[in-house]
Parts: sequence; C-alpha cells; structure tokens
Amino acid sequence: MSAVTVIHPIKTEEISKMIRCAAYCRVSSDSEDQLNSFMAQTRYYSRIFEDSETEILVDIYADEGVTGTREDKREEFQRMINDCRKGKIDRIYTKSISRFARNTRDCLKNVRELKSIGITICFEKEKIDTANMTDEMIITIMGGLAQEESVSISQNMRWSIKKRMENGTFNPAYLPYGYNRVHGKIVINEAESSIVKCIFLQYISGNGMESIAKELNTTQIDKGEKGYIWCKNTIRYILMNEKYTGKSIFRKFYTTDNFPYKQKENKGELEQYLVQDTMPVIISEEIFATVQKLIAERKENCKFSGKVYPLSGKIKCGKCGCSFKRKMINKRVFWTCSKHNLNASDCEIKPISQEMVYSLFIKLHNNLQHNYKQILVPLQTAVQDLKSRRYNGNFTVIEIHKEIAKHREHTHVLARLKTKGFLDNAKYLEQTTEFAAKINKLQTELKKITRSDDEDETLEQIEMLIDYFEKCENPITEFDESAFENIVDKIVVINQSELEFHVIGGLKFIEKIQHNMS
Repeated sequence: MSAVTVIHPIKTEEISKMIRCAAYCRVSSDSEDQLNSFMAQTRYYSRIFEDSETEILVDIYADEGVTGTREDKREEFQRMINDCRKGKIDRIYTKSISRFARNTRDCLKNVRELKSIGITICFEKEKIDTANMTDEMIITIMGGLAQEESVSISQNMRWSIKKRMENGTFNPAYLPYGYNRVHGKIVINEAESSIVKCIFLQYISGNGMESIAKELNTTQIDKGEKGYIWCKNTIRYILMNEKYTGKSIFRKFYTTDNFPYKQKENKGELEQYLVQDTMPVIISEEIFATVQKLIAERKENCKFSGKVYPLSGKIKCGKCGCSFKRKMINKRVFWTCSKHNLNASDCEIKPISQEMVYSLFIKLHNNLQHNYKQILVPLQTAVQDLKSRRYNGNFTVIEIHKEIAKHREHTHVLARLKTKGFLDNAKYLEQTTEFAAKINKLQTELKKITRSDDEDETLEQIEMLIDYFEKCENPITEFDESAFENIVDKIVVINQSELEFHVIGGLKFIEKIQHNMS
C-alpha cells in the first residue's frame, strides 16, 4: 500500500489579500470654499485607510475645477475606470452619487460595469454600498436626484444669460480683432481696425480670402495674440462678423438640454437676439451687406467635392509644425506646407509629390513585413518587461497626493492671510510661487507614475502590428489606403530628402527621398 502524506489546508487569513481601495473626489468649480473641500477630501481619504487591517488605499483620483455633467471631461475619473478594467482596484469610495456621476445614465452604466467585474462602490453620503445592493432602483433614484440638481444649475445659468440677451445687457467674453476692452468699456483698436477695413475693401475689389491672408502674412501684419499667421478661416470670420457694424447677434450657438450637453449651431431652433449699438462701428452696413452678397455668390459658383484624401491631416511640417495641404502643380498632386503656401519665405520646406509619399510608404510597409520579427517582437518583450518592473516597484502615489494637498492648503491659507491684511503682497507672491513650484514638481512626478499605463496602449498597438504583418502573405506593390490608415499615425517632413513615418505603437522610421520631386 502506497504511503499517504496529508497536506493540511492553508488558513484563510494566511492567503487573504488586502482589499485594494481607491477614492474618487471631485469639485465642480475653482472657488476657494470648494478648493478647500477638494483638499479636505484628499486628506480625509488618505487618513482613513492608514490603520485599516483589511483595506489599503492604492490611489486617489481627483478631478478639480472641471464640469461634472460630461463624463469625458473628467480625466481622473476615466483613469480610475481604466484601472478598474485592468484589475488594479477592488473597491471605490466616494463622497456621494453627485460626486461620482451627474446623470442617471452614466451612473448606472458605470455601476453595472464595475459590478460585473467584481468592483464595489461605497457612496458615503447616501450610505449605499453596491456590495450589498439588491435593487438598482436605489441608484436610479439617487442618480436622478443628482441629475436634476445639475440640470437645475445649468438651466439657471442659461436663463440668466438669456435674460441678459433679451434686455441687451449681455456682455460678450471675447472681442473680435479690432476691439479692446478698457476699464470695462469696448473701444476700437485703431491699428487693428485699419486692417479690418483693408480686408473688407480687398474682398470687394475681387481678392479671395486665401490671397488676402497670404498678403497679410507676407507683410507680417500682427493678428493680435495669435501671432503673424493668417488663414482663410480667419478672413472669413472677420468678413462675416456683424459686430463690426455695431450690432451683435446673440445665440448663434446653443447648448442642448439633454445629457450629454453639446454645443450646436443655431439654425432656427431657438430665438436669436439682434442687439443694436453693442460695439463701436468699424464697417458701415452698406459695405458689410455688399460683402455678404459677394460671399454668397462666390460660394454658389464654387464646387466643393468634400473628398477626404488618405494623406489629409496626416502630413506635418518638421520646420514650422503646420499641416500640409493638397495642391495640383502642373497636373500632378503635391502636398505643401500651409505656411510655405501662404508665404514661401516663412517656411523653407517645399512641396513633396503624393507619388513619392506613396512610394516611400510601400517601401516602409514591405521592410516592416520582412523584418517585423526582428523589430516588433523584441520591442514587445522589452515593453512587457518594463511594465513588469514598473509595477513591481514601490510607488508613492498616495504620498505625492498628500504632499500636493498639503501645499495647496498652505497656498489657501496664504490667500486668506493676505485678504485679512496679515500678509503683504510681496511676501504672498514669494511664498505662493514657492508652493506652486513644489506642486508642479510633484505633479510631474505623479504623471510619470500614473501615465505608465500608456505602456498598455503601446503594447496593444505593437500586438496589432505584429498580428497585421503575420497575416500579410505578400509584399504590396501599390499604395494600400487601408494599410496606411491602420499603420501610420502621421508623417513629418524633416527636409526635402527625408520623411519620418510615425507608426502606431510609438515607432518612428525615416525614409529617404531618392530624388527631388519639388
């Protein structure tokens, strides 16, 4: 009979894991009281887990000074959800449902998804714990209350703006080129207004918008805060802006009533308000009307294909950073730097032929197909190793959050001391500058840690490339639009003889142009 050795079971407490908890905080404005609330939440969550024997705080996700009505605007919230999907979190703590979600749909969507992957949420104010939840109607009701509160605030703000538009007291936040605000009053900027008048007269004389922009760039006419680059859209905006006649049309755009809020052009869905004498007059109504008629006529005569080409938006200038635009030269298709096209002396990069770009992509594609095992597979392994080493390290995310909260609290205290007259302006500026520098340094360090998740996306893209080339049977002999779209993020024109292809996964390959096609 064979000898039998009994292997005793390991006690549950020996194999049990600490529950990995995350805290989510949010304030919806940058007022001092709510900033203090933000710091209080950060301190609160960093302390309550210090002595816990069953739970450990792995991270604090805090959105500050952003809208709560749009989930895609909350970067920290999105980072938390992504970490949940990656298995880094077991439980989430948050102050209330209104902090977690501002509408029923998003609340239910996230609660259901997190519950499906075993992650529970504790809403402290409402005393709701999804670990014990048997009826999602509770979440629906609370989410509905939070949504109603958000809608109420939004409606009150829009009502206030609408009333000011109706009675003519609405004050626009941004002024068109040609105006300044001095001591609360709108006044004409004489230098800029002369340029506005010149633009209107040139257009009436037969010059097109693009040629007007090109001339302004050639003579380096200052376009206010945006520097010296004028473009067709800037000229169109000036030519179609009724404010130069002294009148203002309010509510050209509006925000939708339903979640998620979106801004749309008002094409007659809602009332608009034409208010007289809102601005000093730069352009007479007769000249403005003449220009509007010319714009309509020229638009009618033009034929726009609306076609988007494979290289559209993909090519960038390595010298000035501008995008390249498609252009026909001697019946051949070229792509040219927008800045060079307006004024050749502003950027030395000359046009490159589409034929050459296609040819170089084919070369790049086939080289990668032939060598992907030597290039992509080792890179995939290296990124995986780096990720493993990074997550095996001892990160101090919580400590960094604590330090940031502490410095922000000090800054807030300094502001209160200055307001009450206990601190002079010079000392206030000196100390707040010091704390701001410390916060920036800590936030930079935090980004290095929290953004390490970019490696996950890089790995996915490298795996996509490997999978693509494994399925390729033969080299391509002509330009493949689908392959180009899936592989190339962008192309940077370094000079007239070199193109830098940016491939998904963060890879860059320089291909040399064999002969001048400009």
